Amino acid sequence: MRKHHPTLYEVLPLYAKLSVAEQERVFNPKGGKLRIVLATNVAETSLTVPGIRGVIDTGHARISRYSPKSKIQRLPIERISQSSANQRAGRCGRVAEGICIRLYSREDFNARPAFTEPEIMRTNLSAVILQMTALNLGEIEAFPFLEPPDEKMIRDGKTMLQEVNALDKTGKLTEIGKQLSKFPIDPKLARMLLAADKLNCLNEISIIVAALSIQDPREKPADKMAQAEAKHAQYRHPESDFVSLLNLWQAYEEQKKHLSNSKLRKYCQDNFLSYIRMREWFDNHAQILQIIKGELKLKLSEQQASYEQLHCAILPGLLSNIGFRHDQYEYLGGRGLKFFIFPGSGVHKLKPKWIVAAEQVETSKVYARTVARVEPEWIEQCAEHLVKHNYYDPHWEKKAGRSAVYQRTILYGLTLQAGRKIPYEHVDAKGAREMFIQSALVEHEYHTNAPFFTANQKLLEEVGMIQHKGRRVDLVEDELWLFSFYDDKLPPEVTNGPALDTWRKTAEKQNPKLLFLTREDLTREQEHVVNEWAYPDSKK
Repeated sequence: MRKHHPTLYEVLPLYAKLSVAEQERVFNPKGGKLRIVLATNVAETSLTVPGIRGVIDTGHARISRYSPKSKIQRLPIERISQSSANQRAGRCGRVAEGICIRLYSREDFNARPAFTEPEIMRTNLSAVILQMTALNLGEIEAFPFLEPPDEKMIRDGKTMLQEVNALDKTGKLTEIGKQLSKFPIDPKLARMLLAADKLNCLNEISIIVAALSIQDPREKPADKMAQAEAKHAQYRHPESDFVSLLNLWQAYEEQKKHLSNSKLRKYCQDNFLSYIRMREWFDNHAQILQIIKGELKLKLSEQQASYEQLHCAILPGLLSNIGFRHDQYEYLGGRGLKFFIFPGSGVHKLKPKWIVAAEQVETSKVYARTVARVEPEWIEQCAEHLVKHNYYDPHWEKKAGRSAVYQRTILYGLTLQAGRKIPYEHVDAKGAREMFIQSALVEHEYHTNAPFFTANQKLLEEVGMIQHKGRRVDLVEDELWLFSFYDDKLPPEVTNGPALDTWRKTAEKQNPKLLFLTREDLTREQEHVVNEWAYPDSKK
């Protein structure tokens, strides 16, 4: 429109993420030109724009809606309610007669719901459930809400609280949950603070959490996008948007020490930062510190935290937001979710193998915002209460004298690691014992100097030769009998070679021949035993 009518009209955008200076242009008309304001539904109730004589209502808006199935915040374009349509019409005619043109029929308007669905019906309920549990208000299902939330949303909220260890499996508040309830922020963000205390990086994480609680202070005007990105690049960390926030804080804090308020505003303007949001960030941080030091009596870390410390503290709050790159650009998240790194992220070009994101939002695609590279070992360490273990290929290891099995670790359908070898007795003691007896003692796949093992092996070779000379296969007891012999003698705790040696030291003091075989044990029919005269080893 600017292109076709450059002199007749002043075309101005109006949406929440605009800088303050650009928003003020809407309220301060200049030059006497006719203004056309292209606004989102932020103009319905939040703002009153002066001098509006006409409204063109498309009948649609992006409505924030949480999906309990995919665990993401969606922003689908939906038809607005009658009340929203009336609010839009009310933007005009305040100082003079006005007109509202709706781009949909009266029948369509009458068929729409009277009011917009309340937020409690379309948002994550974890914070509500946590506070209700901490205040002993009873089960949320029985609470007399004017418009009770859906059961799926309630289940999802409880699941999320179990993810951050705020609730146990029975739904009772844990010690961690009691601490989380003291913070006036999202439980996921509060969980990062408690993890940071254990990892000695509370100073840095408190700054990051305060930043994630507000709107991004970095401004990107549509007509100065390149300049803004160039200025913001000075704070960017190549592997983590969380560290980029830290860099921004430190740079601003350094300027704050030396500059007056007016010069600090100029610094923000020159670097495409919102001065108001930076102040909000500092205010949030001060409130968080008050709770950390005052109510919880935690101490801030003095030494600078490492990259691993920071992200191992961030992960416990964002375990649902991890992702694995399985295509050139596409990531596979928990529960089969597929998403992309938001193009504005500093990690977008790096495309790490594993990432964690502060949020996942669905617009035209599902995008991960505020992203960082992480290692699967860190995720596994932070999600011990959530990971599932699969075991495969149990096998005998002759040199080690014990059986082993391979482990696969899975979180929300994502394989964190596969092929880790662990002792089989840690998984299945009975199966490990049976494999030990069969492989080590029956099949002799075992290195040991134990007297019984050497004597039994020699005896088995002798009676085997006798059976061979007699052209018989039924003179000597089979492997099944030999397995039963050791199975009856050995206690349940003997599952490997070292365990056998430990047990023998005590057992053989009472009965030195406890594990020794005799010829009578092994031969079935004494009258048919082959003698040396009838079947010599060689011709004389």
